[in-house]
Amino acid sequence: MKVVIADDQALVRGGFRLILREAGIDVVAEAADGAEAVAAVAEHRPDVALMDIRMPEVDGIEATRRILADGPGGPDGVRIIILTTFDLDKYVYEALAAGASGFLLKDISPEQLVASVQLVRAGDALLAPSITRRLVHRYAARPGTVPTAASDAPAGERDLSALTPRELEVLGLVARGLSNAEIAASLTLSEATVKTHVARLLTKLELRDRVQAVVLAYEIGLVQPDAVAWGPSAP
Repeated sequence: MKVVIADDQALVRGGFRLILREAGIDVVAEAADGAEAVAAVAEHRPDVALMDIRMPEVDGIEATRRILADGPGGPDGVRIIILTTFDLDKYVYEALAAGASGFLLKDISPEQLVASVQLVRAGDALLAPSITRRLVHRYAARPGTVPTAASDAPAGERDLSALTPRELEVLGLVARGLSNAEIAASLTLSEATVKTHVARLLTKLELRDRVQAVVLAYEIGLVQPDAVAWGPSAP
């Protein structure tokens, strides 16, 4: 696995680099601003890019847009994880709309960092439970706040009738923050079957990934923010 780290603080980059390399993950490049991040991704074609939001010249949101301009996954399927703090909620939401696969707090533990990079590299989307609820509660109730699908159609125009009862059930569990393994246990299914259901519902609803599925579920009222108890193990 190859990773690019983009952050304007050398100490942060160095700390993440040490953690990832100790786990056998190859950090192929570092960037101190968004422009350098875009260039590093183009040159090294990493599997995952860790992207800070507040950086000089070109910020992390614009860098994410540029990297993913050619479509979901960007060049060679690179996945972007946004690094943030509690006071950057609206910027995180914009980054997710730009195509990021999720976000992490900068005070994440070494074990969580490694697991998160591996999760996103495997094609899943990453939602940090401690701030996802706040984000959704603040923004999902505002129609048009963020495009929820590749076609940018309003959430209200999503045709949920295309989903099977099982796929609708899986969508609700995805929105509650459950991983594929947790959904499998809840519904007494194999994890492979859950992955198939998730892939099919994303295709039917023209959604890019689980991040957009979560946003959509709240926008259409399938689940309510106050009814969700995010757990520390949720993705």
